[in-house]
Amino acid sequence: MSVASRVDRGFRLVAGGGARAAEESCSPAKAGVHGGAKQRLRAPGPRPSPGCNAAILSELFASSPRDAGWTGFVLAQLSPGKPLLWVQDRMAIREGGRVHAAGLGPLGRDLIHVEARDAKAALWAMEEGLRCPALSGVVGELWGDPQALDFTATRRLAVAAERSRVACWLIRFQGTANLSGARERWRLASAPSLAHPFDPKAPGAPRWEADLFRSRRRLPGQWVVGDDAPDLLAVAAPDGDRALGEPQRRAG
Repeated sequence: MSVASRVDRGFRLVAGGGARAAEESCSPAKAGVHGGAKQRLRAPGPRPSPGCNAAILSELFASSPRDAGWTGFVLAQLSPGKPLLWVQDRMAIREGGRVHAAGLGPLGRDLIHVEARDAKAALWAMEEGLRCPALSGVVGELWGDPQALDFTATRRLAVAAERSRVACWLIRFQGTANLSGARERWRLASAPSLAHPFDPKAPGAPRWEADLFRSRRRLPGQWVVGDDAPDLLAVAAPDGDRALGEPQRRAG
């Protein structure tokens, strides 16, 4: 059964994001990621090649509902050209704002937006969407630690994503990193931007603090990442730290 056929189950379905974008107000934070969607950013460390859309469940904990830096990070992992399903529960919309199609760049042209009344409905919509291989990806935003979000629910999302080969990003606001079936788990926060090359008072290239604390595909780690390198995310070691890729040196 398709998502569209069950809109009456506590959902508000918005298809054709491009047409809706001009009519609806949006959260300033999410409207500001337009540039990030056009850049070919990729996850740090051992990673898929450019253009690769990893068909797994990834869980991302945002530092704050008002910090939408994670949006550009997630969009960079998805490939345009297919519809994108974006699910938000009621509290995620109230605290973080409704996703705005015009701010998603090429991926916003075929946005399918689902407003769910609670986490249970949102998880159901995400799983139904993951059964459709015609999607470029599924993004779901949940608030807090709802009872419906347990290991079984995340395991079902992970299996559905891998069977249909559709990437799934579960975004958590004010949530706890409990037991999960996600293949990768991230913590992400916006970091101070680089210096502007022409105006010291203007913001430069954006950067993020990324913490990959669990992964079945690559070694976990912490990085400061940015879009100042072509095609791939640049990785910067903190000042005074060892160079990236070097083994840890012991003092003495």
